[in-house]
Amino acid sequence: MAPLRKSQRSNRSGTATRGADRSHLLTERRNHRTKDIDTKDILEIVDIINKEDTKVSAAVRKERKNIARAVKLIVKSFKNGGRLFYVGAGTSGRLGILDASEMPPTFGTQPGLVQGIIAGGRKAVFRSVEGVEDSRSDAAEAIRRAGVRNRDTVVGIAAGGTTPFVQSAVKTAGKIGAGTVFLTCNPETRPETTVDVIIRPVTGPEVITGSTRMKAGTATKLVLNTLTTAAMIRTGRVYGNLMVDLRATNNKLIDRSERIIMELTGLSRRAAKGLLEKAHGETKTAIVMHLLETSYTDTRKRLSLYGGSLRGTLESYS
Repeated sequence: MAPLRKSQRSNRSGTATRGADRSHLLTERRNHRTKDIDTKDILEIVDIINKEDTKVSAAVRKERKNIARAVKLIVKSFKNGGRLFYVGAGTSGRLGILDASEMPPTFGTQPGLVQGIIAGGRKAVFRSVEGVEDSRSDAAEAIRRAGVRNRDTVVGIAAGGTTPFVQSAVKTAGKIGAGTVFLTCNPETRPETTVDVIIRPVTGPEVITGSTRMKAGTATKLVLNTLTTAAMIRTGRVYGNLMVDLRATNNKLIDRSERIIMELTGLSRRAAKGLLEKAHGETKTAIVMHLLETSYTDTRKRLSLYGGSLRGTLESYS
């Protein structure tokens, strides 16, 4: 592992040295293709940004094997009763929180299964809190406060790869014995400690120099989407390409749940609605109740025997 440059090291207080020179980082370099973007008309600006964005998918694809390795870690954590934690600062932290918050309504998970930790805490989600990303001690405390255990997986997200808060969080998680993943969009930076997986979609210099909320942020969102979606599929929360573990908690999700039930059972909309009510809004449970002609209580027991997998439950009783 390459050592950090002197300018990247922290001082004794646990806070990164102020004014550290990051000009060598690819994500901080000027993009020669956009140097005169301020002289363009609006449509030209839109086209320039769009052209740069087309590079993101290819960068993520190059990391497909590392992404798959990270998914295996996360699946192992879930199957062993562990959790997934995202850790980041600024845009990276917000993207982690966004992905985590979407798991309960989409896949019916408990809120604590996937969690986001952001430098500066809750207030930093909505407004930038200056300086908090430089505190290593705050990161270590956040990991301990979250109760991270050796059965969990921690994904540190840092577009530039130098964020002290993220580096410290990953290091602390590793000492606990948790699975560790480091996600960065820079080819030059490394985690300060040994990690299980490094995911490195290299998206190049940004349209606006250093604005990693753009291409790097888009790449990060794509990676996080893949990590959780693939993990949910592998842990039985998807049947075919249907989100059968969703909970019908609002009108949109009620409609989607009813349509899924109709698709898999052949029932009418009215019958699907009644069945969903009997299943307490649990789509997967409703499907099994109808296809196996079982009660709500019995269905829940059967699903539990097969790890909550709809496919496993149906195939075992076919």
